[in-house]
Amino acid sequence: MELAPGSAISEAELSRLLGMSRTPIRAALQRLARNYLVTVWPRRGIVISDININNQLKALEVRREMERLLTRLAAERATPAQREKFLELADAMEETANRKESLEFFRLDHSFNELVATAAQNEIAASAVQMTHTVSRRFWYFHNEPVRNEEVTKAATLHATVAREIAGGDPARAAQASNDLMDYVEGFTRATISRHGVAASFDRGDSSAEAAYAERETSAVG
Repeated sequence: MELAPGSAISEAELSRLLGMSRTPIRAALQRLARNYLVTVWPRRGIVISDININNQLKALEVRREMERLLTRLAAERATPAQREKFLELADAMEETANRKESLEFFRLDHSFNELVATAAQNEIAASAVQMTHTVSRRFWYFHNEPVRNEEVTKAATLHATVAREIAGGDPARAAQASNDLMDYVEGFTRATISRHGVAASFDRGDSSAEAAYAERETSAVG
């Protein structure tokens, strides 16, 4: 990540870094803030959000319920063409699991999420779950680096199972497969606490943003 979690930056610095005016940057920052990726302090600057275990667990509470609903609806409502696409994605996910290709997995995961949202035919639920995907994906990618191959295999295999159950048209089996996937994601999150020996230190909330500004201002004075 070029901008480290917890670091502070200004709109002016982003403008210079990206080579564009502040207007599109401001619009992008508003979207990032809605997805809990940055904290924007008016007239002060921006803090890149921490990779926060507590926020991840809260997001997973919402994600579990929304994804179970969406997969059940997709199993009920998917068209024949969409069911064929789910099977194609399942095959591709399994191949990615065998090759342990993380970037390809992220591409397929994005396609899978979009297809589920379309097949479920409930744009409100799809919109609600989108933010949780952003939070979870960022956490998984950041903490997955030391064990990337093993975790890609697990995640891709579980996604493939969900895709096949949706294609099969059984809402209960699709919902259970979604639950199994979320059990894995939550287990990965909790294992991260043990692996890194961190728990309460991640629960810093807005105080982390204040700390970043304090450090930034101290450096400026020095």
